[in-house]
Amino acid sequence: MGIDYAKANLVKTDPFRVERMDKTRGKIIIDGNAAAGLGAMFGGCTVVTWYPITPSSSLVEQMIDYMKQYRIDPETGKATFAIVQAEDELAALGMALGAGWAGARAMTSTSGPGISLMAEFAGLAYFAEVPAVVWDIQRIGPSTGLPTRTSQGDILSAFLLSHGDTKHILLIPATVEECFRFAQEAFNLAEKFQTIVFCMSDLDLGMNNWMSDPFEYPSDIPIDRGKVLLAEDLEKIGKFARYKDVDGDGIPYRTIPGVRHPLAAYFARGSGHNEAAEYTERPEEYVRLMDRLAKKFETARRFVPRPVIESGPDARIGIVAYGSTHHAIGECRDQLREEQGIETGYLRLRALPLTEEVETFIAEHERIYVVEQNRDGQMRDLLRLEYPEMTIKLRSVRHYNGFPIDARFITRAIIAQEKETD
Repeated sequence: MGIDYAKANLVKTDPFRVERMDKTRGKIIIDGNAAAGLGAMFGGCTVVTWYPITPSSSLVEQMIDYMKQYRIDPETGKATFAIVQAEDELAALGMALGAGWAGARAMTSTSGPGISLMAEFAGLAYFAEVPAVVWDIQRIGPSTGLPTRTSQGDILSAFLLSHGDTKHILLIPATVEECFRFAQEAFNLAEKFQTIVFCMSDLDLGMNNWMSDPFEYPSDIPIDRGKVLLAEDLEKIGKFARYKDVDGDGIPYRTIPGVRHPLAAYFARGSGHNEAAEYTERPEEYVRLMDRLAKKFETARRFVPRPVIESGPDARIGIVAYGSTHHAIGECRDQLREEQGIETGYLRLRALPLTEEVETFIAEHERIYVVEQNRDGQMRDLLRLEYPEMTIKLRSVRHYNGFPIDARFITRAIIAQEKETD
């Protein structure tokens, strides 16, 4: 009756109307943690060790459902995987490294407090060269911080995690699709470089629902186990030194327990060791080992995901961002163009170590605004360390109140700093 009355008695004076839309046809809705768990399963993960912590718990919880549905042997009815809840995050990473050393594709998932606890085992993985994948769903810190608020505050700690000289590979997804793909690529990189790979998501991307195109079957990401020697390989070459740089890329060859050959065994040492995995405290052998690990990290620059770049000939200002900050950047660039007449270039980092495209992008612009969700400008500081000669170009836009960054915040920050320049 209300509709009939309105049609008969009310005159439409506003410009608004309702129209059926189909912009979401064919789309899916999924959160980043679920996408990461699904990607890990597609990436061949068989061992997951974890300790519950907000906001990463749902990654493993949803992975449990996926694995029970798709990774049960149809003939025996037995699981072809192991998912173990450890007593804490330190133990979880230790279990994952044990599985990785034994030849499994192993991972754990955590957040900032767990990353802090994992420091010692992260150093072991780096020094003994053992593969594993760690998902860090970042939240506000330090300490307990704000467990239900988002952040990008673990970049420096994860990149340099452990005492001594360490540098780790970081993958930084910005979308649920990248969570799905990077979960697979992380295992390839971990095994190729025989080290931990950190996947740096955050609460906003990980726990919130996002709309996406359906994920494509990952036929373009074949499983790459890296330099693994089998019994027939050992028989052919006649010798094996676990930590020797044979190919000049810093990456040694490894064997997996169970290879039936007298040359296959070695000690995976967290203490000083030479190329043959023998204990040593000789200075020259330690320096040789550390220099090879640094060379391996340099090699990784050619294999990590490249940055995504949008630029033009009229852009004097460049914006660098990463992760979920990406979603505010497009609107910010539109605001700068339409309201201020400012054209900008944009580079979205997707991994550390940095690649050559980053240096080129910085060099091509007069000023660079590094936009991130932490108090201290951690990625800006890493760029300064990497490119000290271009430090004067690097400016910082920092958002750290725990809520997802928005376009207007970025626009205002850039305009304010541009006025100071003028």
